[in-house]
Amino acid sequence: LLNAFEVLYYKTILGKSLLRNKQLYAPWVVDYLHRGKPACLISHAMSKEIKGKLPSILRPDLILTKNGFILTEIDPIPGGIGLTAFLNKIYSISSKERLIGYQDSMMIEFYNALCMYKPNQDNPVIAIVVSSEAAMYQPEFQWLAKQLQIKGKKVYCIHSKELIFYKKKYIAFIKNKDVIIIDIIYRYFELFDLENIKYSKEIFKLVEERVVAMTPPMRTFQEEKMLFGFFHNLQLKDFWKEQIPNFYYSLLRKIIPKSWIIDKVHLPPGAILDSPLVNNQPINNWKELRYASKKERNLIIKISGFHETAWGSKSVILGSDVSQIVWQKSIENALVKSSKNLYILQEYHKPIKTTFKIYDKQKKIKLVSGRLRLSPYFKATNNKSFDLIGALATFCPIDKKIIHGMSEAVLTPCAKDNNRYI
Repeated sequence: LLNAFEVLYYKTILGKSLLRNKQLYAPWVVDYLHRGKPACLISHAMSKEIKGKLPSILRPDLILTKNGFILTEIDPIPGGIGLTAFLNKIYSISSKERLIGYQDSMMIEFYNALCMYKPNQDNPVIAIVVSSEAAMYQPEFQWLAKQLQIKGKKVYCIHSKELIFYKKKYIAFIKNKDVIIIDIIYRYFELFDLENIKYSKEIFKLVEERVVAMTPPMRTFQEEKMLFGFFHNLQLKDFWKEQIPNFYYSLLRKIIPKSWIIDKVHLPPGAILDSPLVNNQPINNWKELRYASKKERNLIIKISGFHETAWGSKSVILGSDVSQIVWQKSIENALVKSSKNLYILQEYHKPIKTTFKIYDKQKKIKLVSGRLRLSPYFKATNNKSFDLIGALATFCPIDKKIIHGMSEAVLTPCAKDNNRYI
């Protein structure tokens, strides 16, 4: 899917037909992906050095429903890497099953994925750079860096404010009064936050000159949730079928919830939107969606990307779980902001109730009911495929309809047993 998305992006930006033996153009794809983005980011994404590069680590988030797993998003800057590696290390002491990321293997695979950016360099200096916006994740990356240092690796976790522009030709930081020149940056900050990152303009230049490598690459289109809207767009159906093998295309159609991109457009009077129905009728304008019944608004609204509310479920609204007034305001807000920040609309699939064992406050094993989110972690390989390196299961209380990290949740690593994941 991500390789096909790469093709879609470049063919549309270059004005090429999307199909081999048939004319199909979709300039609106680039309009959507570039909307509200600074020119420096757009031009950087087209630079020779990072063209075609994928994030080194990906985490698809899967929700268990009555119809199987549903893919809610693909996160190119995932949290929980250090946490999952820590849990793998702890659980490996007593686990009888083969954990995915057993003992230290997840952190080693994470390290190897980053080293691919400097394949000819032995033991490169890697800085995991965390911004103020993402500071809550800094402790787990500090632990991860410390574990890799114990193994002799030059990996450090630093705050973005610690970056320095050394001798006007290197990105570095100071440790114990020594200047440490960085070879590889693992970027743990969103691109909307780039203005708050020291020497970001210099980093652009140094990445393009191959002085320093950065992953995930600074390519805004890879951080947009509207990918799911493109995948279900009727105009692009033949493109996806041509780019993705039949088996995987059919699988993706099953697990990616139907999604739409909300844009403030005006259609001719006789035209209708590819959208959910309102009062069991198609609509001509997204504003009409404000009057959807509670049953019809079993939908998620969330901002697509490049915004401070685009991560951590901050912008997520479940239509059937809010009042008509809140729903109307959410639609209106999405339309008002669409000139710079696009929102997506997504079918909501309710997580099923399942059971799992926990330790209660008396440290006794107790069987409780809850809902499951599965978050497998994958590392990119040289041939643009991904290998599974770890997986985190999040069990949330039964009353939670939107599953994400929360204080009430139970977090546990996952194991593989006879080719089944448990």
